[in-house]
Order: sequence, then structure tokens, then C-alpha cells
Amino acid sequence: MRTLHVVTHPEATHHVDGLVGGWFDSDLTPRGAAHAAKIADVLATRAPGAEIHSSDLLRTRRTAEIIAARLDTEVILDRGLREKSYGEAGGRPQAWLDARFVPPPRDGERMRHDEGVPGAETKHDLAVRVYAALGRILESDAAHQVIVTHGMAATFVLAAWIEMPLEAAGRVAFRFSAGGVTTLHEDDYFHNHAVVSLNEDVR
Repeated sequence: MRTLHVVTHPEATHHVDGLVGGWFDSDLTPRGAAHAAKIADVLATRAPGAEIHSSDLLRTRRTAEIIAARLDTEVILDRGLREKSYGEAGGRPQAWLDARFVPPPRDGERMRHDEGVPGAETKHDLAVRVYAALGRILESDAAHQVIVTHGMAATFVLAAWIEMPLEAAGRVAFRFSAGGVTTLHEDDYFHNHAVVSLNEDVR
């Protein structure tokens, strides 16, 4: 059997400062760090000794390190678990992005849609690297794994987990809050990929 615990990082400085996240390397706030410690306490019971995989950005890395210290294990960093890059918008006020953002069309090409911000990834770019990251994670035979990532990236962790074809993922959207925990499970009999719980608040 395999159980994955997908954790979206708790409150970070870009949240409270009203800045665009993406690859902007913001840190956890004190409240976010305290929330990460509570998540770690829960995972110590649910997933003792779990293998921990994390985006390499500071806010996710710190979350993963807090969890790893509680579970007495190490963190495996993977750039593929990063949030979507917003290019030149990263670290700027959210209003700067809002004034330039071009939303995807209702019909037609959505995955490779250009959102109008120089240097930003498309949804396809994000999905390709997150799907690949989950593939690497699933090469392990660990019974429990923790994946620490970001809100939009987590959507594609779930899409990859249920084996949604990449080209069908243009409309997929799961709502994740800061510090949410999602539990995924594969059984040894049917080998189904179940979504046991979505975005659980464990505080």
C-alpha cells in the first residue's frame, strides 16, 4: 500500500505583503511556521518515518524541514514541485499582475495560453514538470510519502495522481488553502488511486 500526504505550505510573507508568489522566494511567517509545526505533529502520527519530497523554494523547504525534524527523516528537494512561475510579476504587488493578466479563453487552447506576462510559465509548462516530479516520487516503494508544494502545483499533483491525460487538464482546478493537507492512497488489491481527503485543515 502507498499513502501520499500532499501539504501546501502555510502562510508566507508574500501572502501578508500582497505580493505575487510563483518563484519569488518568500519565507514562512511566524504564524506559518507555527502552523507547519502542527502539521508535523499530525503527520508524525499518520505517517511515521515518511519519505519527504519538497519544492526547493524557501517557504516549502522550511515547511518540509519542520516536518522532517518531527518525523526524524530527511528532505528530498525537487524543483519540479515549484509553484507556477509568474515571470516578471514574481515578487511584485498583486495589482501589477492583475493589470496585465490575460485570462484563458472559455474554449480552445487553454494549456498553452499566453497570460500576457513576460517570462511566465504556461499551465502546460507547470503541468509537464509537476507530472514528471510525481513520476519520480512514485518510483520509490515507500509506504508513506509527504509532498510539500504550492497551491497551483498541488492541483497538478492530484491530476497526475488520478492519471488525468495532460491535454485534458486545461480546466482542472482544485482549491487549496495555505497549510492544507490532502491524503492520497493506493491499495494493493485494486491498485486504485484514491483521493481520501482534500485540503484538510489540521490545526
